[in-house]
Amino acid sequence: MRAATATGSRSADGAGTASRPPRSSSPPSPAPPRVCRKSNDMGLRCSYDGRRRRRRQEDGALNPTHPSPDPNAASLAASFEVVRPRLELVERFIAEQLAGGPELVREAGGYVLQAGGKRLRPAILLTVSRLLGYHGDLDLRYGAIVEMIHTATLVHDDIIDSATVRRGRATANHRWGNQLTVLLGDWLYLRAIDLALQVADIAAMQRLSFATTQMTEGEILGLALQGVSGVTREQYLEITRRKTAELFAAACSLPTHFLPEFERHRRALDEYGRNIGMCFQIIDDILDIVGSQQRLGKPVFSDLREGKLTLPFILALPRMADAERALVERVLVNGDLPDADPGSLRTLLDRLGVVDEAREIADEFGRRAVAALALLPPGPELDALAAAPRFVVERES
Repeated sequence: MRAATATGSRSADGAGTASRPPRSSSPPSPAPPRVCRKSNDMGLRCSYDGRRRRRRQEDGALNPTHPSPDPNAASLAASFEVVRPRLELVERFIAEQLAGGPELVREAGGYVLQAGGKRLRPAILLTVSRLLGYHGDLDLRYGAIVEMIHTATLVHDDIIDSATVRRGRATANHRWGNQLTVLLGDWLYLRAIDLALQVADIAAMQRLSFATTQMTEGEILGLALQGVSGVTREQYLEITRRKTAELFAAACSLPTHFLPEFERHRRALDEYGRNIGMCFQIIDDILDIVGSQQRLGKPVFSDLREGKLTLPFILALPRMADAERALVERVLVNGDLPDADPGSLRTLLDRLGVVDEAREIADEFGRRAVAALALLPPGPELDALAAAPRFVVERES
């Protein structure tokens, strides 16, 4: 018998899971202000308009198709096969929330969610819940909350980045415009908060609020360094922790809020989530360089074109010759990457060994994630959690 079952299974508190009809609309939000980013001389330049025009011209030539299958991503999904039926219930739960919104929310929100994705955050949350012996429905609710928050950030990120393609399809902002899409992101955030408030668990609400605040602050820190070639490894890791890893950490530790007898494992689960989140984002940034457009469903070197310096480039810049550094800085500031340059940039980064170095850093975060599981009860769910970092590192999309 697994250690998790020794305490007996838990059921959801009836008062905690009582729900009221979804709200039909969300309060309007003002259109986002024009964003300024720092240039290399640390002065302020408002350059999104020019970058937006270039991105439309470049990406407009792309004929979006669904990304080609990634066998390692399939292996990652297979590692969470133990919770697949529960994950399908989370999808249904989210669809029910959209069904209660205005027509444009149903249309645009359904479009965004139908684009798919790995659903890694709710999958981990459901796996932890099952590992700890939970048999109620609160894990479905919190899985939906976490995925809706994550989706809201993607919607807003695409607006900030003036992106036109995600997962092989036109982005919501490219299809419906920024005004509707920023409100869609707001609606998803607010609906997720409302779902959490209905449970009336203040500590869990605070955990979600902290993660969401960290994500927002991470985006702000990233904007402050957009177009800046002097970003340090420490700054990059701090932004990554806030923007990506904290929501993973929240997803992993939330089950201990509705399973208080396992509160002693909360810190370990937080550490697991935070480290697998760091691993996931570093690999994402590597794939933006070494991946294929067909696999990624978007143009390669998108981060550099958007003025974002990721870990491989941070490691590489001090080792580059002046002409090589000038090429990177030109793309970073202007978003201008001629057709011939992606291959030469890949060759340069390979020669400097920074892609492998960044992958090793990601792998180290993966090892830390596995180490955090040491005191958790054994079983197929623990095996799934322990296997996930390897698939994250090996994936190709």
